[in-house]
Amino acid sequence: MSRHRRTPHLQSAPAAVAAIVAAALLVSCGGPAAPPAVEVQAALVDRIPDEITAAAWRGVPAYTANLLLQDLVDPRLLTPSTPRLTVQAITDGRRAAFRLAWEDRTDDDLPGTSRFSDACAIQIPRRTEPDVPDPQMGQPGRPVDITYWRASWQAWADGRPDEIRSLYPGAVIDHYPFDAPALEPGSAEKRAFRTRYAPAEALDRRMEGPRDRPVQDLVAEGPGSTAPAAEQRSTGRGTRGPAGWEVVLVRPLPDGLVPGGRSQVAFAVWDGGRGEAGSRKMRTGWVPLSILAKGGTP
Repeated sequence: MSRHRRTPHLQSAPAAVAAIVAAALLVSCGGPAAPPAVEVQAALVDRIPDEITAAAWRGVPAYTANLLLQDLVDPRLLTPSTPRLTVQAITDGRRAAFRLAWEDRTDDDLPGTSRFSDACAIQIPRRTEPDVPDPQMGQPGRPVDITYWRASWQAWADGRPDEIRSLYPGAVIDHYPFDAPALEPGSAEKRAFRTRYAPAEALDRRMEGPRDRPVQDLVAEGPGSTAPAAEQRSTGRGTRGPAGWEVVLVRPLPDGLVPGGRSQVAFAVWDGGRGEAGSRKMRTGWVPLSILAKGGTP
């Protein structure tokens, strides 16, 4: 499994303290201080590059989202974990790219028994309306679209083999029944064994590798209703640094949301090392989202 380069935005504690001190000195000397962003502002660009490097985010407003416990529906998360998330966004008028960054001291990208993966997601209303559905995964008749990234999927997409030894290098394997050499490929016996011993794979429902992309589009109309979207339209990539994760998610804008328009967006983060999965997560409520027009105004 490859390791990723350190991302420049994830500051060490001394660097973060130095930045705060510098800002305070600037204010005390009468200099201007930029107020904290109160919404996610998607800067309008000519095109969203295929490979979104750090240079693409220079000058793009950053929003700091203070994360909340998901303690409203079971299974709940009752112990705070990830405190905050930094968000930037750009758009070409058709798609939006969101850059999410958060601190996480453990790299959790291995699936397995009692193992959980680091992950994040963005949620946006399906329709652009004067009001929005419930932030807890929408509500009946008012769906939300979700783009979900998982660290274990990223490892598969980056080329980690879908083999037991890639997870447990010291494992000794006799055989898996559905891969027994004596079974003829495509035979009824092989299909029967696959259904018995790997039912999720036989039904094309497996959530782990192999995957060629680390994101999945989902749709929901309330807690417990989350399902795969009819069409996969989002892309993304996550990179790991010493202090945490940086993930870029690119998805189409909802119908009716154009430059100069406004909507809402919500975010979620899962810390796999703390056993977070499913509805056990840190999250936000709705956060205002503005699509900047030419000249940088909503």
